Amino acid sequence: MAQEWIDGRNAVAEVLLNPRRQAFQLQVAQGAQITGRLAEIVELARRKNIPASFVPRANLDKRFGEKHQGVVLEASGYVYAEMPDIFERAKERGEALFVLLLDVLQNPQNVGTLLRTAEAVGVHGVVIPTARTAEVTPSVVNASSGATEHLLIARSNLAQAITELKAQDVWIAGLDGGPGSQPIAQARLDGALGLVVGSEGSGMRALTRKACDFIVALPMRGQIESLNAAVAGSVALYLAYMAREAR
Repeated sequence: MAQEWIDGRNAVAEVLLNPRRQAFQLQVAQGAQITGRLAEIVELARRKNIPASFVPRANLDKRFGEKHQGVVLEASGYVYAEMPDIFERAKERGEALFVLLLDVLQNPQNVGTLLRTAEAVGVHGVVIPTARTAEVTPSVVNASSGATEHLLIARSNLAQAITELKAQDVWIAGLDGGPGSQPIAQARLDGALGLVVGSEGSGMRALTRKACDFIVALPMRGQIESLNAAVAGSVALYLAYMAREAR
């Protein structure tokens, strides 16, 4: 069984709260105040009979940098979902499918931010490619504040995933500027929807763009050329969420 270290208070807490992974040991920085979220983590570990120890903060700094917030957890690797799991979640909620697809995003911070937003707006699942994209690593878990532990994230060939979604009567919207795009305010986002967010630099791949039913763009009035993938994708997700809520 693959094992990895999760760091950061929110990420560690969410791993402990969700039964998806097996936890093996908890390490807390010596001198850390056991209050608030950290007290919750220590209590969760106690209830689950997970060994906990106090270690020099310098040791954690050396291994994890300064983002560990005084606590790390050794746990089993992330458990990915399958496409049918995503369809079943929408069915259980009695909702039209709402799926986020990431087209070769490679920055863990951007991926984590999008996953955190996706969980907040109630997507039924996220699809990431099987190659050339950031996987659900501890860095992504940390960046998502543990939202990964509540999401169904499937790894799939993106073209195949889009085909499967279309078979479920899902419209695929690509978030991209350029020729052929329409202002997002003019697009129908309130039904069964798959939102594709492209990579940080070049956007969606040509074949992915071609597979989309329509392309949407965010309006820009400022001097900068564009928003980064995480910000633009998060805005689009919230616009879709608001459209669905207004139905």
